[in-house]
Amino acid sequence: MLCEMATPSTRVQPTDHTLHAALRLALVMGALKLLLHVASTLWQRHIGYGYFRDEFYYLMCGRHLAWGYVDHGPLVALQARVAETLFGDSLLGIRMLSMLAGAIRVALTGILCWSLGGRRPAQVLAMLMMACAPLYLGIDGYLSMNSWESVFWMTVLLALILLLRGGRPALWWTVLGIAGGLGLLNKPSEVFFLTAVLLALVMTPQRRVLFTPWAAFGIALMVFIALPNLLWQVHNHWPTLEFLHNGRVEGKNLRLNPLAFMANQIFVLGPIGAFVWIAGLVHLLRRSDRRWIGLAYLILLAVMIALGAKDYYFASIYPVMFAAGGIAWQLRYAASSRVQQDRAIGWPLLTSITVALTLLFLPISNPILRPEAYLLYAKTMHLPSLDTENGPKSPLPQFFADRFGWQEQVDTITGIVNQLSPQDRARVGIFCGNYGEAASLEFLGHNLPPVISEHNNYWLWGTRGLDGELMIINRKTTPEKLHKYYEDVQVVGHVSHPYAMPYEQHDIYLVRHRKMPLAPDWAESKFYY
Repeated sequence: MLCEMATPSTRVQPTDHTLHAALRLALVMGALKLLLHVASTLWQRHIGYGYFRDEFYYLMCGRHLAWGYVDHGPLVALQARVAETLFGDSLLGIRMLSMLAGAIRVALTGILCWSLGGRRPAQVLAMLMMACAPLYLGIDGYLSMNSWESVFWMTVLLALILLLRGGRPALWWTVLGIAGGLGLLNKPSEVFFLTAVLLALVMTPQRRVLFTPWAAFGIALMVFIALPNLLWQVHNHWPTLEFLHNGRVEGKNLRLNPLAFMANQIFVLGPIGAFVWIAGLVHLLRRSDRRWIGLAYLILLAVMIALGAKDYYFASIYPVMFAAGGIAWQLRYAASSRVQQDRAIGWPLLTSITVALTLLFLPISNPILRPEAYLLYAKTMHLPSLDTENGPKSPLPQFFADRFGWQEQVDTITGIVNQLSPQDRARVGIFCGNYGEAASLEFLGHNLPPVISEHNNYWLWGTRGLDGELMIINRKTTPEKLHKYYEDVQVVGHVSHPYAMPYEQHDIYLVRHRKMPLAPDWAESKFYY
């Protein structure tokens, strides 16, 4: 464990010179992170990896803009709508905003380090560890809300740090209110982070920052921005809470004990990175003026473990931990010539090892190897299962497998539709088992019949005028189950891909003469999971 050297406590003043230098450094590191993901996405497309399952869903949510959704906040739908409007169906374009968020996170890590007193060596170390964290090398490479989550969290922390340093209350409470409110619209689970920060502040002398008129304004602004989503939840009978409840009851996610959870944190953030962020945690807890940040980390950690959260639910707190870790290293090696000379690379050996290990393990977080090569790589490296959910497995990790089979599915169903008579084509619908199947047909298909599903937000979008008398059933089921609802059941196709998830490999059915009306039955078919 790195120890902080006994040096006098210093308060770094936010001079234009140091801030401008930190911003330039952050811009360079952020740009390198963005270029990495641009190159990775282009290569993935070249070797056969397609859209990720959730990307289809978010794109369809973007075509149905609302203040809320069953299983995510409204910002990712807006992000998808903007990306599709600007870039069409370009895989790189659709992912661009999430990749940009990853770059901003790296830059914010450097600015956070600056705000806590870190110099160039500390800033570069913190940003390097953040840029090389395996979890974020994966998360930042596809369209999702997870890349932006840490941007909003860290903006809240940066605003508080600068407020405690004497920054202008009007400016920074406004920034905090906007970042907090947008963060809640991005992922409602941010409420756990905000609560942990609030409790940590109340437990320390830094609580003084809360008892000002501008604090009340900032909190009110945050609530005002997030209020439409809350009203949407009320109007739709709290679907997100129902979704989360169903996931817990059915054991959707792998639940880890505290030791396993922490071991997983070290794994997904990189073993070398642990030497930095753990040092950062110790540094924060030892400093009375920064202890509130360390306490917020510990409170949130306890909550995430208690809730059985996935690893990435907690990962958004780590930019500030890496920032503090850079300062811990700076203080520990204050006598080093490279630190005294303010070199950007203060620890060449650590930097070299980090970059080398990142390149060695990059195929785990980023699908840059062809599937056959990845399977050989995983066998050679003796990799454990990387899945975060229970259920059937594919030869590839789910994060990779969910990029295969979609176009083949669309082609198969398009062929079935084209074989129908004009009269049948005019009234047929497609009933899918999950949002990935449904959304991929809508996004990749051309002139296909209406698509419905009872899964998550698709259930809220309803039956789309279909009477259910003639349907193509695109889901993993059996003729026996379908005969409960239809007089005539025929197998008309099959979808299969060796690398797709097992539940995406099944027969396709054409069913006629529904035994009960579709609309009344729809109310009982809701599947929030």
